[in-house]
Amino acid sequence: MNRLLTWVAATALLLLAAPGHAQSWPAKPVRMILAFPPGGPTDIVARVLAQKLTEQLGQQFVVDNKPGAGGNIGAELAAKAPSDGHTIFYNTSAIVINPALYGRASYDTLKDFVPVALTAAIPMVLVVHPSVPAKTMKEFVDHVRARAGQVNYSSSGTGTITHLASAMLAAQMGFTAQHVPYKGSAPGLVDLAAGQTQFMTDTINTALPYVKDGRLRAIAVTSLKRSSVLPEAPTFAESGLPGFEAAAWQGVVGAARTAPEIVARLNAEINRALADAGVRARLAGQGADVLGGTAAEYAAYIRAEMPRWARAIKDSGAKAE
Repeated sequence: MNRLLTWVAATALLLLAAPGHAQSWPAKPVRMILAFPPGGPTDIVARVLAQKLTEQLGQQFVVDNKPGAGGNIGAELAAKAPSDGHTIFYNTSAIVINPALYGRASYDTLKDFVPVALTAAIPMVLVVHPSVPAKTMKEFVDHVRARAGQVNYSSSGTGTITHLASAMLAAQMGFTAQHVPYKGSAPGLVDLAAGQTQFMTDTINTALPYVKDGRLRAIAVTSLKRSSVLPEAPTFAESGLPGFEAAAWQGVVGAARTAPEIVARLNAEINRALADAGVRARLAGQGADVLGGTAAEYAAYIRAEMPRWARAIKDSGAKAE
């Protein structure tokens, strides 16, 4: 029995003795705020999870897309939501990136949210428009260097991991390109495929359809090993950037002061959903790595990620635009 299944079983036993908060929750539909538009990498995974939680708990889990400002709009709404467990935030790494990028955000990641569960991580892939005559990282870098400042790249928003991954690539490989932020991956990919921009470092699950039908070309993936859904693409490490790794991770947090019993119940249900064979198959087909674990583990992970991305932002020179 793997770690995730062991945790599900253990937590289920603990919940048998949980106080009334957990037993009466959810008493109505649960609003799942998501800070990016429909069709993007976060939205795809969130909807799979929301559907399974609806089945398990008998109450509708409704994904509510609130895109904009690199994820800050949705995060602010979630931070101000009632702490009764009926509004939760399906978050991304933006909640640890934005405090360093924006300096003074309208929410405090550590004070305004209570971590519930880490759900999934999705490696990214560097993709280019077919007009870019490059099939390898070296050819890509040489092409962009020869056109300093004339090449544009899409991202899912200023300060998102898709922005920072490209900015870090540029910093490490010594080239310059113009950043064009969008309100999510989906519109950024649409303009890239139309030739309005020339490259993007995006999650595999959203970029894969464009690669498969030839609208975009994959150069390399950001994971330490090759992706099972895009095995022909080498890793960044194989392409001349040893140690380069970045993944778009996702999770669930609630508003601060949410009852511990509700957090424990929601954590158990999320882990139960992630252990489901059908859910795992659907997420694996998207190139996502299923995670799970305790709320305490997620809290520790968030605390560890904040200084890591603060350093990445400083080293890359990325700025809020």
